[in-house]
This record gives sequence, C-alpha cells and structure tokens, in this order.
Amino acid sequence: MLTALGSIALIVLCFPREKSFSYDFSLGKPWRHAQLTAAWDFAVEKTDEVFERERTDAAARVLPYYTLDPSVVTVATDSFDSRYRAELAEVVRPKLYKAITAKLDEVYRDGVISSEDLDALRADSTSRIKVILGNRATERDIRTLRTVRQAYEAVMTADTSAYGIYAMRNCNLNAYLRPNLTFEKEKTDAARVEAMNDVPRNKGLVQAGQKIIGNGDIVDEETYQTLLSYRKEWNRHNDSAGGELTLLGQILIVTLLIVALIVYLVRYRKDYLGRPGSYFFLATQVVLFPVVAALTARSVSVMVIPFVMAPLIIRVFLDSRTAFVTHLTIVLITSLIVPEPYLFVLLQLTAGLASIFSLTELTERSQLFRSVLIILMAYSIVYFGYELIALSSLSEINRTMYIRFLVNALLLLFTYPLMYMYEKVFRFTSNVTLVELSNINGKLLRTLSEEAPGTFNHSMQVANLAAAASNSIGANSQLVRTGALYHDIGKLENPAFFTENQGSTNPHDSLPYDQSAQIIISHVSYGLKLAEKYHLPEAIKQFIRTHHGRSKAKYFYISYCNAHPGEEVDESLFTYPGPNPDTVETALLMMADAVEASSRSLKEYTEENINALVDRIIDGQTADGCFQLCPLTYRDIQTIKAVFKEKLRTIYHTRISYPEMKKIENHMG
Repeated sequence: MLTALGSIALIVLCFPREKSFSYDFSLGKPWRHAQLTAAWDFAVEKTDEVFERERTDAAARVLPYYTLDPSVVTVATDSFDSRYRAELAEVVRPKLYKAITAKLDEVYRDGVISSEDLDALRADSTSRIKVILGNRATERDIRTLRTVRQAYEAVMTADTSAYGIYAMRNCNLNAYLRPNLTFEKEKTDAARVEAMNDVPRNKGLVQAGQKIIGNGDIVDEETYQTLLSYRKEWNRHNDSAGGELTLLGQILIVTLLIVALIVYLVRYRKDYLGRPGSYFFLATQVVLFPVVAALTARSVSVMVIPFVMAPLIIRVFLDSRTAFVTHLTIVLITSLIVPEPYLFVLLQLTAGLASIFSLTELTERSQLFRSVLIILMAYSIVYFGYELIALSSLSEINRTMYIRFLVNALLLLFTYPLMYMYEKVFRFTSNVTLVELSNINGKLLRTLSEEAPGTFNHSMQVANLAAAASNSIGANSQLVRTGALYHDIGKLENPAFFTENQGSTNPHDSLPYDQSAQIIISHVSYGLKLAEKYHLPEAIKQFIRTHHGRSKAKYFYISYCNAHPGEEVDESLFTYPGPNPDTVETALLMMADAVEASSRSLKEYTEENINALVDRIIDGQTADGCFQLCPLTYRDIQTIKAVFKEKLRTIYHTRISYPEMKKIENHMG
C-alpha cells in the first residue's frame, strides 16, 4: 500500500499543473484536429524575425543629432576683424573685407562638419541629419554641409577682382575655419532605442469565437504565428487559474489506473505481490516513464522516450500478460500530459504489443536487435497509416516523426545492459544469465566434472530429463536446466562418499549410519556455501536448497532402524533441511533427481521396470507431501511421468548385436 501511495505521489508531483495545449502543428502541414475557435480575445504576435527587422528599420530611420555651436562663428569673425584692423587694412580693401566676413557667416550658418563625420554619414547612406540649435532641432540635407576644406574654398570665392585671390591668400583664412557641428551620440542612441521600443509586438487581434483554423487546412506562415500566439495565451490563462482542479483530476486518474494494476496482480499474479523484488520492480517501471516524460516534455518530443523498454524488460523477467497490463497503465498515465494523447496511445500500445509478441525469451543479443527492428516497423507503419487518413498529399508527410522513431529504437538497445542492473537490484535471473551459467566450461562446473565426474554426469542427465518435462507442461526449461546442473555442487566437499563417484571401495562401510547420513545431507549446506562464493543467483540457490526437500536419507535411515530395533530414532539426523519445492521448476528437479538416481539401480531396463520405477518414485514423493506448496496439477504430474518414462526408455534402450564377419577359406585346387 505504501509503495502504491508513494508511486501516485511521485507521479503527480512531477506532472505539470497547467492544462496542456493538446494540439500538435507544424508550418506547412495540414491541421489534423477539429476546427479550432478562439476561447478569448488575444493579440497575434509578430514572428521574432519580423519584429527584430521592424525594430532595426525603426532605429535606422532615426536621424543622427548634431549640435550647432553659434559661438564658433562669433569667435572666427571677431578674430578676423581684429587682425584686419591691426595688419590687413592696408592690403585688403574694405569691399573684400565685407565679402569675407559675409562668407564666413554664411558657411558657419550652413554648418561646418569634420571630414570624418561626413564620411561616416555617407558610409551609412544617411542623407539627412537633425541640427540642434537652442531648444529646436531642424532637419538638414548633408549636401548643404561643408568640411573645413570645402568651407575654405567657399570663402575663397567671395571676391572675383583681379587681386582678390592674392589678397585673400594673405588673409590666412584657414585660421578662422573649424567645425561648428558636433555629433550627439548619446542623444542619437536614446532616440533610436525609443524608436525601437515604439514598434508594436503584435500585428493584429483575434476575437473570442473567431475561427483560427479548420480541419485539413494548411498551416501557413500567418496561421502558424496565430497558433503560436493562441498557445501562449492558452498557457497564460491556465497558469493563472485551475491548478487545484488539475491536481485533483491527476490524482483521481493516476490512482484509478494504479489501483486497476494492483487488482490485476491480486487476481491473476498474487505471487508477485508476495515477492518484494517483483512488486517494487513493477512500481519502478510505472513511475519511471511518466516522470521522465513529465520532466522532459518541454525540451524533447515524447516520441523519443523508449516506453516500449518497460514491456520488453517485464516480459523477460516476469510474463507477457503482466508486461502488457503494466505497459497499458504507463501509457494511459503518460497520456495525461502529452500533446496528442490519442495518437500517443495508439502508437505506444501497438509498439508494446509488437515488443511482447516478438520476444518470447531473451537468450541472445540478436533477439533484441530483431525485436527493436519489429518495434521500429510497428511505429512507422501505424503512424504512416494515421498520416494517410489525415493528409491530402504524400508530400505533406512529417519526416521528423520517423527520425524520432529511429532515435527511440536506438535507445531501446540499452535494454540489454539495463537488464543486468535490474537483475542485481531486484534479484531477478534472466535467461541470458541462465544461458551463461549453463556453460559447462565455467569454473564451478568444470571443477565438478574433474573432481566428481559421476555427479557431473548425473547432473547432466537430470538437466535433460527436467528440461524435457518442463517443455511438456510449459514451465521455464532454461531455469530448470541450469538449476539441475548446479543442484549437487555440494558433493564437491566429499565426492567419494557418493555412489556415482565411487570405485571398488565405499567409505561408508566404516562409518555409523547416522554419521554417513549427515555426510550425505551436508552436501546441501555446502552447495549453498559454494553458491554464495561463486555469486550464483537466488533462483539457482533455491534448486540446491529444495532438491531433496524435507525428505530423508532413506538408505541410512532404514538401515539404522533395522540395526536398532525398538529404539527411538532421532529422525532429524536423517532428514534434509529443506524446504520442500515451492515452484513447478524446483518440483520438476526433485522428481528428475530421484528418478535418474534410482534408475541406475535397476537390474534390468525393461519398459515395465522403468514405468514401475517412475510411478513409485513420484507417487511416493506426492504421498509424502513434497509438492503441496507447488502449483502442480494432477494432469501435470501424469505428463511429467510420461516424459520421464519415454526419456529413460531411450537412454537405457538395448543395443543390437552386430554380426561378425565370417572367414571364407580360399580353396585352391
């Protein structure tokens, strides 16, 4: 219960509170939804590109400001007048003096500018400026302005008499000419900023109830900008109101979906609820993908997230039905926050089914590659069909979505390394691990084959018997095969004390029956120590622990009872620690182990003897209650018996005698 409440709280905590604008649209693509009508009055914003261009144009239209300094002409004329009276009166006629004074006044009134400023104006293609004089600013054409050189040339043309030029040169007019226009950079920049700020951000108004776009209409540039503006207005409206209602709705729906998943587990997979690893594993998957989608929704398309990874991993570790139900729960929860929930659910459920059907079991990397390819095809085909329904032309296909599917498929390849992490965290055992453990060249199995070859051969035969029976009743054959290979590794402590490894001598002949029983029984506890040392999975340890269950070492128990008639026997000395098998696979191993070991004692391998042996062993185990904790049916047990009988008849069939070649005498005569 705490896990379920924590999952609900974590999902809802990460979900956005604002109501999402659940429409997906692209420039130049058709509108795939129903007609969209404005719910409020809103302004249509200009695109950033248009807005910035208009601001730049507005700033460029601002004329540069120059201040005209009237004191410059006063100083120039006063200086020229003083010099005239002191030096030039004898060589410059009064008429020329007046002409020069008038020309100085004229050029300064028109404006004298530095050559650098004039070049800059021409480089910027500026044809007019604003000249500030006192509190007024007037526009002037830059063609009326003069540089100092141009002003000098203008003054030099003041008199056209024969001696005018010579006399004017003696006046040294350069001394009285300098710029009287100064560039006002701060004022100009301020005016340009003001002009840019005056450019309106919006270009129009859409009124409430007005149609924005209809189904099938192409999203042109103008409509695209209108949709962007409406989405912004939508988010603004929903950010400011309705957050509490949104939260309540999210809590209700997420709770309902998770409760539905729990009800499924209670009714059909109650064993998972009894195993914390399985339960927490499912809770992790249900929380992980919706939370990732919520945290990345604003920056990454939800179609890139590999949701199908969940059913793939659940299918490998648990079962197909649980994988689909959990995937359905994840997809429905995530659909609350995606732009196009219908399309999202359609794509993810189809791809999820493809993943479950394409991966019956994972034992090789190539199987994952094949599944990923099938999933990619499922995504692409379903989306292509969806587009055909909405599009009017194949040229309108959204190629970006197929790129997202490809990225999704590439991320799915990380399922393989993630499985190793899940195995360690939740104590699962995948078929990949089982296949690796089944390698008889592994250190532990190789040691068993070298130091206890009889036990190794016995384990191989038990593995074959148990796997064949497992296939016949739909159990996990790879698990039972691997468990069978390791179930007797504890015999490595004292290999010679076990019949299959003995030669002509039997070390039990010199030991009391109870001590011999303890040595035989101890192979279970020593096997568990070896399993810990070699880091075998818990699933394999369970085979070592249960392959004798709570049965007795009957040979030594019966021998002890016969040797001590009437004496009370401590049965714990002859009883395996157990427990009894609690899964179909561990029960199969107990049956196969006992049947294979007993079959070696048959004096004659006839069909009747083999059938009687199998029935006696398994019926005896059933009568002793060895399989009370297992979900085995009577039909399963009969099927297992039939498989064992057939396999043993095949193993111990009578070989035919090959005839000898007769010698043919060569008679020469």
